[in-house]
Amino acid sequence: MAKAVKQAAAGPEQIVLAIDIGGSHVKILTSAGGTERRDDSGPDLTPQQMIDKVKKLAEGLPYDVISMGYPGPVRHNKPVLDPMNLGKGWAGFDFAAQFGKPVKVVNDALMQAIGSYEGGRMLFLGLGTGLGAAMVFDNVGQPMELAHLPYRKGRSFEDYVGERGLEKHGKKKWRKYVFDVVNRLRAALQPDYVIIGGGNVDKLDELPAESRRGDNTRAFEGGFRLWRDKALIV
Repeated sequence: MAKAVKQAAAGPEQIVLAIDIGGSHVKILTSAGGTERRDDSGPDLTPQQMIDKVKKLAEGLPYDVISMGYPGPVRHNKPVLDPMNLGKGWAGFDFAAQFGKPVKVVNDALMQAIGSYEGGRMLFLGLGTGLGAAMVFDNVGQPMELAHLPYRKGRSFEDYVGERGLEKHGKKKWRKYVFDVVNRLRAALQPDYVIIGGGNVDKLDELPAESRRGDNTRAFEGGFRLWRDKALIV
């Protein structure tokens, strides 16, 4: 009996290495604390190159398990498709075998959503290179591929509120499109609140109704919760 109690008490002490893979950077942080470490990613980054970068970044850091936020759809702990903004070879890749550690892989928007979650029904939208989306409803996380749904003139939500839309239309029109897209999705999905994160949320002076400003560092917290929050279902 004493042995069982000891094992249960030791569980939360597992150190989690959280990896956030983006279109411009690969970032890591462990649950033991310290500071974020990062390296460049880019449109030609392969999964093996990412692993090599992470191993180099993580030199000297102890960790037991890994959480990974991947910029694309994930099923059964593996990417389903190669990402739009990185290189080839990601679909079906076995990260646990390459790292030699247990790995949980989720969509990157879902990982940040989990880290931002404060109960109830939450919609997360990430304004970055593309448009990330996820919902968490009573501790159940659901990634959502909304970015490529049709929006205007045969183009998608991402074409208007992603990085390309910002560059094409300018900041003033881009902000208008962001408000419109958020309001449409809020009306359709009926969340209690919306978290707007991603690298370009800082370009919004004001936020749509029922929305809060996200923080990209919450992606790391989401990675830690994937292993530590027993009530979470993903």
